[in-house]
Amino acid sequence: MEHTVERREVDVEEPIARRERPAPPWQPLMLFLVAVAVILVDHLTKLAIESTLPLNHSVAPFPEIAHLFRLTHVSNTGAAFGLFQGASPIFIVIALVVGIVIIFYNYTLPAGHMLLRVALGLQLGGAFGNLIDRIRLGHVTDFLDFGPWPVFNLADAAVVAGVIILGYLMLQEEAAERVAQAAERKEALEGEPEQTQQSHLARAHLSPRHLSEVNPSPKNE
Repeated sequence: MEHTVERREVDVEEPIARRERPAPPWQPLMLFLVAVAVILVDHLTKLAIESTLPLNHSVAPFPEIAHLFRLTHVSNTGAAFGLFQGASPIFIVIALVVGIVIIFYNYTLPAGHMLLRVALGLQLGGAFGNLIDRIRLGHVTDFLDFGPWPVFNLADAAVVAGVIILGYLMLQEEAAERVAQAAERKEALEGEPEQTQQSHLARAHLSPRHLSEVNPSPKNE
């Protein structure tokens, strides 16, 4: 019995050690690669709109769906999707603080977590993409116009995509924790005497049929 317990402890500790080992130097770079890609694409599309479409004008690149999608050149002094207009100085500070926190957190992550790094890179790139606009123009250039939805840009879309990925990862982690807790309860229950098992199962309002399935009686030969 002692050998069995020791084997179980080793099997549990080894995956934790592997999961928490420091990340190799190339893994934190994923965040910066994603962020730079977002900033470049966002900046180039904004420059194209600013140079070809006058402010507060629209164009329908696909006339057949003009009621669903248009390119509309607007200036935004607020947050994403036109919220909190006139607060550019505040959002400059917020973007800098958020960027510093994301970069610091990226370097505290253990090995792996690549999808999390991608999500953080999307948010960092989106935040800095709009930050560049606020510094060079005093406002953010928005141009993606989907019907009744507020006009936005690719930096806003990157931030939202990063948040969606983070939400998915949080739900995934929560589900994994529930599975692990259920496995621990099952293992603890299997190691208890029969009388204690029946007491726990009775408190859980399990039927006698379930009790017999968990603790089958030996058959008479």
